[in-house]
Amino acid sequence: MANVKIALIQMNVMVDKQANLQAAVQAIAECARQGAQIISLPEMFCCPYQTENFPVYAEKQGGPLWKALAAAAHDNRVYLVGGSMPEVDQAGKVYNTCYIFDPSGQQIGRHRKMHMFDIDIPGGQKFKESDTLTPGNAVTVVDTSFGRVGVSVCYDLRFPELARLMALRGAKMFIVPGAFNMTTGPAHWEMLFRARAVDNQVYTLGCAPARDPQAGYVSYANSLAVSPWGEVIERLGAEPGVLLADLDLDRVEQVRGQLPLLNQRRTDLYELKTLDGS
Repeated sequence: MANVKIALIQMNVMVDKQANLQAAVQAIAECARQGAQIISLPEMFCCPYQTENFPVYAEKQGGPLWKALAAAAHDNRVYLVGGSMPEVDQAGKVYNTCYIFDPSGQQIGRHRKMHMFDIDIPGGQKFKESDTLTPGNAVTVVDTSFGRVGVSVCYDLRFPELARLMALRGAKMFIVPGAFNMTTGPAHWEMLFRARAVDNQVYTLGCAPARDPQAGYVSYANSLAVSPWGEVIERLGAEPGVLLADLDLDRVEQVRGQLPLLNQRRTDLYELKTLDGS
């Protein structure tokens, strides 16, 4: 049996970057003590989720936050999906970036959020990530001793093409640090994780910040784990906490054997064509 214990850390996010980091490192250590082998932090775990904050909190790859997460992975001998943080590159562009580390503390992946959260819902949420962030352009699948893991960030979840590419590259689970809000969360959070799980016959795991009603951006929270059959295995509420779940990765192949979706793709029919077929 290919079993793995995962932990999703649903933490409060404060204005103080160091306090956020300290809380994250302490939670990682506690999850490891409870047997977690793969641990995820939430989206923008180090800073309040507001566009004007991203350039202020941004660090280069290899900076203090990066080093602290690498050390936490090493010290606790876990795979760590580092939620996401603002990353600034040499040209001054800022990305919403998730770093992934192995149990030796080596970086094995980096996902820059590909799809910018630019929405305007009448009577609901208005937000424009592209005011300060640049989109990434790479599909992220990493190798672990438990199998391949696909990683994306929040709004990326809405794009089934990205999920399918990760599945076709061998991912048996998707880990998605995210921060849906109080408009989109109740409407679509669980639905999208269940849909991506059923579409691709993988485990889907969403790790969100805890809900702070006083924040400028209020996270829906509700971190969750969904099976390859589309069942919600575990789910948190609004408060800070840790979701621990034991996943049987053999279940992926069992479901794919029963419904061989990935083997029945009609790629000959999926090419883009004009309406007259040319």
